[in-house]
Amino acid sequence: MSDYKQGLGADHWASGKEGEQHSTPPPASQFPPSENEQGQGQGQGEGLRAAFAETQTASSSEKLYVEKLYAEKEWTRVALNAVSDAVLVIDLYGTVTYLNRMAETLTGWASEDAIGKPLAEIFQILDAKTYETAANSAQRAIEENRAVGLAMNCVLIRCDGSEFHIEDSAMPLHDEDGDVTGAVIIFHDACQSQSMSEKMTYLAQHDVLTGLPNRVLLVERLNRAIGLAHRHHHQVGLIYLDLDDFKPINDTLGHALGDLLLQAVAERLSKCVRDTDTVCRQGGDEFVILLAEIDKPADAAKVAEKILSTIVEPYYIHSHEVHVSASVGISLYPNDGIDTSELMHHADLAMYHSKKDGRNTYHFFRPGMNAITVKRLFIESHLHQALKENEIFLNFQPKFDMVTGEVCGAEALVRWHEPSLGLVHPSEFVPVAQSCGLIVPIGQWVLHETCRQLQAWRNEGIDIVPVAVNISTVELCNKKFLESIIEILDDTGLEAHFLELEFTESSLMHDAKASLTMLESLHQLGLTLTIDNFGVGPSSISYLQRFPIDTVNIDQSFVHDMPHDADAITIVKAIIQLAKTLDLRVTAKGIETREHYKLLLSQQCEGGQGFLFSPPLAADDFRKFLVRDKMHGSIGFIAQNNRKNIAWEQEHKTRTQ
Repeated sequence: MSDYKQGLGADHWASGKEGEQHSTPPPASQFPPSENEQGQGQGQGEGLRAAFAETQTASSSEKLYVEKLYAEKEWTRVALNAVSDAVLVIDLYGTVTYLNRMAETLTGWASEDAIGKPLAEIFQILDAKTYETAANSAQRAIEENRAVGLAMNCVLIRCDGSEFHIEDSAMPLHDEDGDVTGAVIIFHDACQSQSMSEKMTYLAQHDVLTGLPNRVLLVERLNRAIGLAHRHHHQVGLIYLDLDDFKPINDTLGHALGDLLLQAVAERLSKCVRDTDTVCRQGGDEFVILLAEIDKPADAAKVAEKILSTIVEPYYIHSHEVHVSASVGISLYPNDGIDTSELMHHADLAMYHSKKDGRNTYHFFRPGMNAITVKRLFIESHLHQALKENEIFLNFQPKFDMVTGEVCGAEALVRWHEPSLGLVHPSEFVPVAQSCGLIVPIGQWVLHETCRQLQAWRNEGIDIVPVAVNISTVELCNKKFLESIIEILDDTGLEAHFLELEFTESSLMHDAKASLTMLESLHQLGLTLTIDNFGVGPSSISYLQRFPIDTVNIDQSFVHDMPHDADAITIVKAIIQLAKTLDLRVTAKGIETREHYKLLLSQQCEGGQGFLFSPPLAADDFRKFLVRDKMHGSIGFIAQNNRKNIAWEQEHKTRTQ
């Protein structure tokens, strides 16, 4: 081994002194030619040159080796300074030869002051209970030639006299021959380690965004609750909650505001349950609530009702008024499952049933829901091909003037005939389309096909009427929605006033300001705009005044209840009066009996739609409605009733004169 190699022994890297230099042999090119070489003949000169070349090669090798060692030393020094643990090195005699930056921080000693001093002076370790000197782990590592850990509950006395608990281990250092040359001590702040451990445990069990327990902690608590319920013979409730139409909020307002909404929802959910219950964020816009101990199913139902009523209250986020609802499913131990996975799965199935059933509601799990889920998965997988295979088509349900009986409009209703399932009801495939991202392309097809069909009839010389298309929240929030409407009208050539767009109150109130801007743009195009299912959503009178709406549709639930519910009549009357005050047209949906018709007519409702007048019709059948005498067929009784009303009014007027 050369002198240079010996000068950088196995423990040399541990010195770590900044700016430390080592001599290196001068480059061979700097050796001057000797006098003998200058005076010799060619043969002798060649011999000298050969000897010189050999010396030059050896010197270059030495230089490269030294440079390599220095680079390795520098790399080691940088790496050790970057680690979060403290590193301290001693030689065989217990003299400190190296401290990394963290060791300087924890001991309070600078390297230049510590190097060369005894370990006992720099690294004072005491037993935290007795304050007697603790066993020297580094010395043991050297003597026993193995890794050794520090005794538990020890404190390090810093240079300034302060102290803190540490954890450490020591390992022997060896030279190339395997002989022990010293030891390295690696240590850290035990309090910081405990804090970090607690933090890591918390992060592993909690959702970062909301601070709620995550699925890991939920499963742990659910297993514990099941065990207790089994021993004490009570029930456990599991509530699975999914926010309705959350994606449009993210798309419209941005993910930052969407996150704020999730945090607000989490806060409200936490206030709906007991301290012994657990609210968990399952992921995305899904939450799970564990009711650790309940006596009967009604206890879970009461919590679900409280949650639903709390969630629908408006949220005010960065000057935006945001509305959201939820679909909830409930499973119970032991009736619906005896383990975590079964209860979670069944609560999830019940939640999807709530989605299908109109949202903003809850359902308990029933065994038959498994079959429903299988069908739902089938629908989702085949719905992707429905548009391509021309399985989607339109029906048209006429709207009538309640006084004259004339057809004054219609509603386009999407239908799907799946070869193996037959006719699939919209209540089955529309929620699936919304959840799997197909509602926008299907909605675009409905809009285009409606406009195309109307223009085709008009080209035949038929007097067409405005046709309404339902617009979902997802479509309304789509940034390209306005552009797509303009393109469809341009492509089909249909005049804008023949296209009516129906929006639910909840979709408009998702982001009222954005909805107002969109409606104003649509209104400027000349489209007819309608609030559908009026009276069941969260809209306020102030926004109703500001929205450029032409028509309100009375929800069919109020119409159905009118014959036997005085409150329903009062609500319908109030809606009609409000609409007239705001100069809006009113159409009642779901008219199925003559009693419905008479009650609505007595309240001066202008338009009507329902099976009493006509069911949804295929395109060809609706075309016949447009071309035939509108006073015949299923609505003839309206004209007859109108003539009786006129005669009665004239007779009454004569009698009172």
